[in-house]
Amino acid sequence: MPLTVWGWPYAFAFALVTVNSIVNRAESGHFLIVMLRAMKLITLAALLPACLPVSTYYRAGAPLALVEREETACQVRALAQAPVAQIVRQGPPRYIPGIRSCNSHGVCHVSRGYYVPGPITTVDVNADLRQRVERQCMADKGFVPQSIPACPPGVASAAPARATTTLPRLTAQSCAIRNGDGTFQIVNQG
Repeated sequence: MPLTVWGWPYAFAFALVTVNSIVNRAESGHFLIVMLRAMKLITLAALLPACLPVSTYYRAGAPLALVEREETACQVRALAQAPVAQIVRQGPPRYIPGIRSCNSHGVCHVSRGYYVPGPITTVDVNADLRQRVERQCMADKGFVPQSIPACPPGVASAAPARATTTLPRLTAQSCAIRNGDGTFQIVNQG
């Protein structure tokens, strides 16, 4: 039976709990609690984008297609002027102490401790510069970064479903509705 998007984490949790129950029954209950908390976080992350503001470059009256074309051109320009420069960094190692275990006769044994290598991360040192170049390029074309708050649920359900094609003049009551296809609609309430 194929697993749905929401079904695979439950199947994964069930499989791991089953495997863990063979090893240690007490730990499997803890693992199930951890997996259920993870499922709640995954569900929240799936629903969260509808509540987030819409961030875009903005100039009232500009067609959205022009904004996207200019943004792409500025991103290409920024990438040429501040290319990706990845560097690899490794954190410090961590010492894991040995474990002391004793048998029923009181004879104890301590295993040797060991070191775990530090985490390895990759960082693009030009990322901030590239973003500044992109913003300056868009500012030169008359666009400013704008964050439009999400519409309250009542406004979102009352508004007819459509996508904004031309950026309207913003007011203090402006809000945005995210559509399921990645587009958005800007609504001026009142």
